[in-house]
Amino acid sequence: MLGIVFALGAMLSWAFGDFFIQRTARVIGIWKSLFFITIVGSLGLLPFVYAEVPVILQTKENLILLGIAIVVSLVAALIDFKALQQGKFAIIEPILGIELPLTVLISVFLLGETLTFGQLCFILLVFLGLISAVTLHRNKLHIHKNIFEKGAWLAVFAAIGMALTNVLFGVTSQQWSPLAAVWFIHTGLALCCIGYLLSTREFTTLWKDLKKYPKMIVSESILDNLAWICFAFATTYIPIAIATTISESYIALGVILGLVVNKEKLKKHQKLGTFVAVSSVILLAAISG
Repeated sequence: MLGIVFALGAMLSWAFGDFFIQRTARVIGIWKSLFFITIVGSLGLLPFVYAEVPVILQTKENLILLGIAIVVSLVAALIDFKALQQGKFAIIEPILGIELPLTVLISVFLLGETLTFGQLCFILLVFLGLISAVTLHRNKLHIHKNIFEKGAWLAVFAAIGMALTNVLFGVTSQQWSPLAAVWFIHTGLALCCIGYLLSTREFTTLWKDLKKYPKMIVSESILDNLAWICFAFATTYIPIAIATTISESYIALGVILGLVVNKEKLKKHQKLGTFVAVSSVILLAAISG
């Protein structure tokens, strides 16, 4: 049951966190936005994991796993941003949704996770519901026809990268501890961001950005770190495939928030997709808890 609670916590944190991440990235840039998130995770979690750090760094296997996790996480984030930058949102977003079934396939066939037939059915329904919920026009639901659109292939690679990131966060959380996994990966990403910002001479402007947009930066940093911490803990109680399915449903929650808060008008297929995704998540959580 704890795994379900943590997965739902990740879902809620990402639903609200992405709102602030989007706004922050637009005003200060993606690298600075990523830096603030990761440096907060690195400094904030250090008091809780400092005793584990030297132990984990002692083995060659852990260093290799850590290096892979950092590189994959960074590359996936950059490709994801580039795909959205180049392509049309209505085309790219459904393709990025492939992240969910890819995570499930990797978890089952490479990690040997076992899922029941009922769980697999609800995971499929969640995936189909999310794709429908984020697609503005029904003719864009044919992902195989959109693969030649600008930025589409980048979105495919981004989905693969994000699926691998989910799995690597889960594996490192299971092998070390959830907090240590998040700390190591976010510290590595923070160092990469520092290197980039120093090379572009933007590092000195970070303090000015923080003073100008304190609420947005603090909000995105706390919520995104909370989401990854909850996700990491969830993977130690339930299969990575189920934790990912539940937490990824923050997309449907975002659609609902837009409907309720912003009075947005949804198409019939979007309403149906949201209903299918949310109800399937609830049923998946019920049979998995």
